[in-house]
Amino acid sequence: MSEKKILEENLLHCNRRTFLGKSALGIGGMALSTLLGCNFFSRDEQTGLLTKTEMPLGAKGVLNTLHHPAKIKRVIYLFQSGGPSQLELFDYKPLLNKRRGEDLPESVRQGQRLTGMTSGQDSFPLVGSLFGFKQYGKNGTWVSDLLPYTAKMVDELCIIKSMYTEAINHDPAVTFFQTGSQQPGRPSIGSWLSYGLGSENENLPAFTVLLSRGSGRPNGQPLYTRLWGNGFLHSMHQGVQFRAAKDPVLYLNDPEGISKESKREMLDMLAELNEKQYHEFGDPEIQGRIAQYEMAYRMQTSVPEVIDTSNEPDYIYKMYGADAKIPGTYAANCLLARRLAEQDVRFIQLYHMGWDQHANLPMAIEKQAKDVDQASAALVADLKQRGLLEDTLVIWGGEFGRTNYSQGILTDTNYGRDHHPRCFTMWMAGGGIKPGFVYGETDEFGYNIVKDPVHVHDFQATLLHLMGIDHEKLTYKYQGRRFRLTDVEGHVVKSILA
Repeated sequence: MSEKKILEENLLHCNRRTFLGKSALGIGGMALSTLLGCNFFSRDEQTGLLTKTEMPLGAKGVLNTLHHPAKIKRVIYLFQSGGPSQLELFDYKPLLNKRRGEDLPESVRQGQRLTGMTSGQDSFPLVGSLFGFKQYGKNGTWVSDLLPYTAKMVDELCIIKSMYTEAINHDPAVTFFQTGSQQPGRPSIGSWLSYGLGSENENLPAFTVLLSRGSGRPNGQPLYTRLWGNGFLHSMHQGVQFRAAKDPVLYLNDPEGISKESKREMLDMLAELNEKQYHEFGDPEIQGRIAQYEMAYRMQTSVPEVIDTSNEPDYIYKMYGADAKIPGTYAANCLLARRLAEQDVRFIQLYHMGWDQHANLPMAIEKQAKDVDQASAALVADLKQRGLLEDTLVIWGGEFGRTNYSQGILTDTNYGRDHHPRCFTMWMAGGGIKPGFVYGETDEFGYNIVKDPVHVHDFQATLLHLMGIDHEKLTYKYQGRRFRLTDVEGHVVKSILA
């Protein structure tokens, strides 16, 4: 850059500083609230409007008002990574057992895309579930014997049997569900909610992440930190992972010899330097950095308190199952999710790996289902008994389903299933959702949707709608284009709304 250009740039910065320095105190107050990440207003629950001034409750979101009244305040997303087989769990298809071993009719497949793992097979032998199904609840909903605890609470669930996606491999499929795009680099759902709505708790992040490995296929598909990344949004909106380790959040604790007083003094001085840097260069990421330092300071106290479950009564551990006492298990993470919900964390993301069962599916899925069945049901019941379910949305599901034909050799006791994006099952429970309701339908082969399809973007649009957000209006301008979670698609699935 030439010397003349540098002088012109410096003059622009000086003019900006002069303007800000001479502006009214009101502007300074708004800037301070942004720098501290505080929200000095609360929203009326009926109208969704910001109405009254109170002490700050948490980080401020970009939306000054909700687009419409919200049905829920928080989301707990129990993501089952790997693609659970809907045919073994929720989508009962007796025809597949009657025609076991027969080749999948071309009239059903219709030349649809297959993965490279089965496209070279000479045949596609149909295979039904080895596990029984029974009807439960007021509406006689079919649920597998693999899920006895889930079956007992089926009247709390809205089961969607007609989910579909375009992605056929894990990485793009998981990325699609979590960010609205098959290509990496976009903000995740939790980041969008943090950006739009902010946080209800000034001592904990708006978006937290918990990981667990299943016993069905413990060394299955990995997950990437970008799945809970902020993309092109400010870094303060990225998900914070809580680990099952001595230090639940990396780099949170101070080194030995650092007192709370000296840490506070250091942060105050650092904030002054960062504020000067912000006024000189106008980089909004500096604001995010200040807010992150302050949040980390407060989390040194709040995180140990929330993850310490030693004061939970014995009946709670009994509800969630024996694994609830083992840190890092799915059951322990479900219990932590409830504790985070009590602290008004807005988006709580659980990932449970191990559902990618291309072979030995009967044995693997039995273990995997046991991992999640009791704890998932307990979470819903626990939220309900505490009065939290009415304003919490609980989601259970993976990135796609499994094929109705066997991958590899089919025997009397063993088979596998390949990825199937054309139809799969998810369930939701909680505020704003019809309980005891089954939506969508697949054909008798369990291969194609025949009624009420729900696309990934429709699911995302519905989630945002329940939070009081119009998915077409929550946008962020980046590289000349306004981006949103649902990209250029998505419709609210009004039929499942209470």
